[in-house]
Amino acid sequence: MVCGYGEGLRCHVREFGVSRLAGLPRHVRVYEVGPRDGLQNEPTVVDTTVKAEFIERLSAAGLKTVETTSFVRPDRVPQLADAEQLVASFRPRDGVRYPVLVPNARGLERALAAGVQDVAVFASATETFAEKNLGCSIAESMTMFEPVVARARAQQVSVRGYVSMCFGDPWEGEVKPAAVVDVVARLVEMGCQEISLGDTIGVATAGQVEQLLAALNQAGMATSLLAVHFHDTYGQALANTLTALQAGVTTVDASAGGLGGCPFAKSATGNLATEDLVWMLNGLGVETGIDLPALVQTSVWMAATLGRPSPSATVRALASQS
Repeated sequence: MVCGYGEGLRCHVREFGVSRLAGLPRHVRVYEVGPRDGLQNEPTVVDTTVKAEFIERLSAAGLKTVETTSFVRPDRVPQLADAEQLVASFRPRDGVRYPVLVPNARGLERALAAGVQDVAVFASATETFAEKNLGCSIAESMTMFEPVVARARAQQVSVRGYVSMCFGDPWEGEVKPAAVVDVVARLVEMGCQEISLGDTIGVATAGQVEQLLAALNQAGMATSLLAVHFHDTYGQALANTLTALQAGVTTVDASAGGLGGCPFAKSATGNLATEDLVWMLNGLGVETGIDLPALVQTSVWMAATLGRPSPSATVRALASQS
């Protein structure tokens, strides 16, 4: 069959069958973090117009949640210094949420002034990373977040809580589930409506994922509150995701093209690639609502813009077939 570029991707995607595994959800919500978590670690600042087009392409490909930026101090993360400008420059699509990260009360006020309807705070399960990322202890960060969450909820703005270093920390080593449970419980108590569990440096394996989710359930945290956020440093992100799905998780963070990392944890490499996640879920018969060929085309475009190939195996495989 002879196909053009976009048609070639579609032809190849449709050649393979679907086989479900027992215990998986029928639908998974993919929480796209590419424009924020993906681009924050770039060595050079990406132009605002490029970011806006990236966001528009992602939402056009069927992603219903696209995290756009962070209202953080420009000197801390220069790549995201254009937060207000970016939020005002892209065209929102009906039915798509565009959350932003807010590190503190000042960040929240900036986000509210920009008309944002969904925000996230960023906590840590370890003291060392809390100090490096937020400049304070875990306890101090909770005190800082409380008025932020309360103010956002009072404005009918939804609030997500990220917890980083849930499995391992480059300074402290293994992170025990009890430490994560404590931070999650505090975030839920103050009003966070969803908690994303981050394997910030990508060291988790499937057994640890199962153990942490079980510990959270035993502590009274419903699985419906939880999302997972895996980095693919050791190639374990998909295996860890599958384990989480089998445990009942239905929200998975991912980054188009596998972009990303963390500027405050140098051993954190790219996020789970959205295309790799969608390829797996398609083969399992799990619905996402995402147009995979359109998403691949978006990541090929972004890779060309950044001047390097995408680390996503699915992007490379499908793009080579076009």
